[in-house]
Amino acid sequence: MARGEVTGRKLGVTGVAPMAYSIRQFCQGHNISVDTYFRMQRVGSGPVTMKVGGRTLISIEAAAAWRRERESDAKASTAAE
Repeated sequence: MARGEVTGRKLGVTGVAPMAYSIRQFCQGHNISVDTYFRMQRVGSGPVTMKVGGRTLISIEAAAAWRRERESDAKASTAAE
């Protein structure tokens, strides 16, 4: 089998854009630790989650809303200074 850089194909990619993140994927994508994620969830500043079977997932829309909230919180705290 040819290497991915030879064929131009990315190995392991299905060609379907993800519609939800696992907790680990969310943390990796947002450059935060899993511990930070759970700390934010405990204080109520984490993203909205959904249960699918036994898994906890974060939709792409919930992740975007979480980022907007964090940005507006940052702007509000900067304006207050």
